[in-house]
Amino acid sequence: MSAAMVCRGYIPADECVDDQRMINVSLLTAFLLVLGGTVFVVAHCLTDNLFLCQDPNQFIRASALRVLSSIRVPIIVPIMMLAIKEAAADLSPYVRKTSAHAIQKLYSLDPDQKEQLIEVIEKLLKDKSTLVAGSVVMAFEEVCPDRIDLIHKNYRKLCNLLVDVEEWGQVVIISMLTRYARTQFTSPWMEGAEFDENKAFYDSDSEEKKDQTEAKPYVMDPDHRLLLRNTKPLLQSRNTAVVMAVAQLYWHLAPKHEVSIVTKSLVRLLRSHREVQYIVLQNIATMSIQRKGMFEPFIKSFYVRSTDATHIKTLKLEILTNLANEANISTILREFQTYVKSQDKAFAAATIQAIGRCATNISEVTDTCLNGLVLLLSNRDEAVVAESIVVIKKLLQTQPTQHGDIIKHMAKLFDNVTVPMARASILWLMGEYCEKVPKIAPDVLRKMAKTFTAEEDIVKLQTVNLAAKLYLTNSKQTKLLTQYILNLGKYDQNYDIRDRTRFIRQLIVPNEKSGALSKYARRILLAPKPAPVLESAFKDRDRYQLGTLSHSLNLKATGYQELPDWPAVAPDQSVRNVEIVEPQRIKADLFWVSNVHCPCVCTESGSESEEESSEDSEKTSSDSGKSSSGSEKSSSESESDQKKKKKTKKAQQKKNKPAADRYAEIPAVCHTGFGSFLPKLEFITIMISFFYDFFFFCQHCLFPQNDSKNPTFRTSGISLFHMSFQVTTSSFGPLKTYELLHHMTGKGLSAKYHFPRQPCLYQPSMVAVQVILTNSSDHALEEIHIGDQSPASLNIHCFNTIERLEPGASVTVSMGIDFSDSTQAANFQLCTKEDQFSVSIQPAVGELLMPSTMTEQDFCKEQGKLQGMNETSATITMATANASRQAINKQVLSVANVGEVPSSQNNFSRFGGRTVSSRALVLLSLELSESSGALLTINTEKSVMASMLLRDLKQALAQA
Repeated sequence: MSAAMVCRGYIPADECVDDQRMINVSLLTAFLLVLGGTVFVVAHCLTDNLFLCQDPNQFIRASALRVLSSIRVPIIVPIMMLAIKEAAADLSPYVRKTSAHAIQKLYSLDPDQKEQLIEVIEKLLKDKSTLVAGSVVMAFEEVCPDRIDLIHKNYRKLCNLLVDVEEWGQVVIISMLTRYARTQFTSPWMEGAEFDENKAFYDSDSEEKKDQTEAKPYVMDPDHRLLLRNTKPLLQSRNTAVVMAVAQLYWHLAPKHEVSIVTKSLVRLLRSHREVQYIVLQNIATMSIQRKGMFEPFIKSFYVRSTDATHIKTLKLEILTNLANEANISTILREFQTYVKSQDKAFAAATIQAIGRCATNISEVTDTCLNGLVLLLSNRDEAVVAESIVVIKKLLQTQPTQHGDIIKHMAKLFDNVTVPMARASILWLMGEYCEKVPKIAPDVLRKMAKTFTAEEDIVKLQTVNLAAKLYLTNSKQTKLLTQYILNLGKYDQNYDIRDRTRFIRQLIVPNEKSGALSKYARRILLAPKPAPVLESAFKDRDRYQLGTLSHSLNLKATGYQELPDWPAVAPDQSVRNVEIVEPQRIKADLFWVSNVHCPCVCTESGSESEEESSEDSEKTSSDSGKSSSGSEKSSSESESDQKKKKKTKKAQQKKNKPAADRYAEIPAVCHTGFGSFLPKLEFITIMISFFYDFFFFCQHCLFPQNDSKNPTFRTSGISLFHMSFQVTTSSFGPLKTYELLHHMTGKGLSAKYHFPRQPCLYQPSMVAVQVILTNSSDHALEEIHIGDQSPASLNIHCFNTIERLEPGASVTVSMGIDFSDSTQAANFQLCTKEDQFSVSIQPAVGELLMPSTMTEQDFCKEQGKLQGMNETSATITMATANASRQAINKQVLSVANVGEVPSSQNNFSRFGGRTVSSRALVLLSLELSESSGALLTINTEKSVMASMLLRDLKQALAQA
């Protein structure tokens, strides 16, 4: 910056001086960082900064305080404390923000100053500037996080300012308010909780209804709702830390049915950088264990991409495993089949472990997963084979009696497996189930005796165990082998193997020195072992607060603060009430004011005091507008009473306020520029109050809003959609009718339903349902409609409201329900004008299908594509009456809505269909044998549906 530019008028001269001061402060800061600690530096800094702290420029005052608080010399602590207190009362919010930052530096330098710093924090917490809020809360968390009493009066203000605070300040405030809410409000997770959204925020806003006699088990505190409502918009923040902070707040504070609103925002963060993905996926993995329904609609967002890093792939795999259920397991297993072929060995091994977890958690696909893992044993990749053996070993423990062939197959692969853990797993299986493979186990032991000295330690230990178990069960063939292996282990280099060998020898080989323990050798070595439980690695991480370093590391980090438990009884909520001070009105009899003497000194910082006073006036005017009852009461009082109250109120305010605060109110009048015409101010105040009351009257009286909790579906005039459709039933027999609501339970209203097996008119993915409503009472029923639905993600096309149903009359209405290829019941409320009845429609698995026409060649071609995990078969015993093709067709069509496929073979019956929701192909084939038996095979990607359909068909064909 040159002097010529200043002379030409491009830059004001005073700005040049300020910039030069800023440069001096910056150089002083750098000088302090390089040579800090010497007496000269301390003396120089104190001299310059104490002078600059009184500078008219707010940035120079803030920079001077920043430099002063960076001097790490204990001797200047009193001077630093004085500067912080003075800056905390500064007119500039930027300087007050800097004083909040300096509090933390001073506290780390001298913790004994805690009490004085708390006084400064208490003062700064009352600040109305959004620039100060985040910094002072950070100072509060650093100095006195246990002083919750400082937050009571400022709680509502912080909630309202949260949207306008800087991003990193929002993170700090949300974290603090989360801990505060856990100490001041009761848990919203209790059963039977009800939420009153329309309860008044302040007690003076509305009177409580005296006729309410029913005591609700839970009513959410208005302040609790205020926090949830004001943090919800921050889910759209561009800062990932803010979104994560709001997500953890809702997870720890919100009712269970409201937590799902953070799902989309968390999924959106997965498009960010790897570091962000890693933290977000860790938190989603913890959430998905307890509440799977939150992320099920977004399951495709967790599919692994080829460009993902290994740690990202592993976390996505963990989430997919947590989200697996009967409805989506087929899709997930199909994804896992692709992942196993990955070139990333660690990821392929983790996928095999995930398949094992799915097989353990979902019993319907255990056999399918086990068969798929057995097929992986022939894989060329040694790591895949080894991991498959380990997982199969764990799965076989759940039902070992049914899988003797798998154990034999693994014994044949023993020579080709080189991974120590896999070889040890096979040896353990041989020893644990040696009685089921009496011919193979001794041969495996013979091979291990040859290579014992060259094996890894874990393999040697399992070899010793196998020898001991075979000695107890088949001593004739293995006695010499056992003695040979025990002699080799006696002189092994590893002391664990030597100790195990000595223990086994004394336990199984009887001699004179053997104690009483040898009598129980069989019970010790061959005792039944409990099946291992395959659990998620994130199961126990919910003990840490989401989004924290401790949660990410799964250990308690330094500085971590435990999230408090909900109180059994909520503390007194009146501690958060703030006394609302009404603005002082100017007397109406003053028309002209001249020669106003102001005791304050108007400086260049007067504009800042103007802004603060305008903020105060805006808040007080809005507060007065909020309380309509208070304004009506004040308008009804007499003029003399008003004057008395104003006089006493002014006297109290002048008495309570310090001199500096009383003088600070005067510039709001002095600097108006037309302060001689004061009645304008009162007129503006009156008009604002009038328009606010008029708007409130129009909104709540002239145009009342409908209650969003209980929506009504009402049609007026002629409705083109309010009609019932008559459909023809199938030729094999009448449709099955199910009872939806009994007339005793429904107070005269009865309902039955059936599946017409026709395409739904509303959406192709919906199953058509016809409901017959009958009025069995002696009076007319009005406004029959569908109410609340459960789960919330369920897609139901409701019938239009039936305005009136006369006694004895019946009406048939059509509905559409998207079951998403699941037999989960659709729960909803059947409502009348007076009552609500909870009902549910649970479809049979056969009703989730629709017929599909195809030729025999197409059937065989598609069946060839659906092999392996996509094939489910069983041998069934046919009833004598069901031996003919016509009887078979009748029984199959009574169970499933499928179409018959022409067959050129007399002993084959084939049927084809597709699922209504996902259009997945379902192929049924029945091969009759010469006896009364038959082989029933179902090929489909929906393995869970196949298992359930196989069970129903087996039962139908076995009955006469």
